[in-house]
Amino acid sequence: MRKVIVHLSDLHFGRVDPATVEPILAAVRNLSPDVVAISGDLTQRARPQEFAEARRFLEMLPEPRVVVPGNHDVPLHNPWSRFISGLSLYREYISSDLEPVYSDEAIAVAGVNTARALTWKGGRINRTQIERVRTRFCAMPPTVIRTVLVHHPLDLPEAWGRTDRARRARRAFREWADCGIDLILAGHIHRAFAGAGHSHHGFTEGEAEVLRIGAHRAIVVQAGTAISTRGRGEPNSFNTVEVSEAAITVARHSWDAQTGQFRVSDRREFPRAITR
Repeated sequence: MRKVIVHLSDLHFGRVDPATVEPILAAVRNLSPDVVAISGDLTQRARPQEFAEARRFLEMLPEPRVVVPGNHDVPLHNPWSRFISGLSLYREYISSDLEPVYSDEAIAVAGVNTARALTWKGGRINRTQIERVRTRFCAMPPTVIRTVLVHHPLDLPEAWGRTDRARRARRAFREWADCGIDLILAGHIHRAFAGAGHSHHGFTEGEAEVLRIGAHRAIVVQAGTAISTRGRGEPNSFNTVEVSEAAITVARHSWDAQTGQFRVSDRREFPRAITR
């Protein structure tokens, strides 16, 4: 058995590097993923033209796709639109479902919307969202890899700071641990990372232990910006998550401007724990 999730984030149409668009589409198609997961910020300023461009891009990606909005998909330039309309343009151009779900016999990806009109840049998860994911995951067979897709990170390396984490991240981890959460896919900070959950950012040691599943902790996967000019010191990139019988392998595919291609720049393998 081999399953592949392609993880893209922070497209930022309105600030896109045109040179990266066709190469990333070709790279994703060549990977033949079982599902494409996109963790928000499809636009730069949530304008209709940007959403239209984002929709055309999404339509050229393989299906099925699981897409959640980010904070940039809520209007920033127009305060009235931000607080009154919120994600209405996202619903019109992208999807009316802000928390889509994909599942098959081996993997499940549950989208959770962390973007809020009142938080400008930050994000949060509410109790209803936490319970919805928990109920869904607990009903699944133990062999299914349980994945949550969010825009705002739920956990980060200690050196990266803590302000970008979504509010109620600790509560979400505690609730979802009961059902054996395996993967957290996120974006927002335009920096790539893959690793096990840690005891930091306000987690006590006991709270950090809820991230542990069998012999390993839940794997936190951050994606860089896929195609925008807002790289923050890193090249454009996207991730693949490959699930096999024995392991979960996360690979970062980084933009190489000299060759005009996305190439694997980092690969990390984690043991697969299927005992709940």
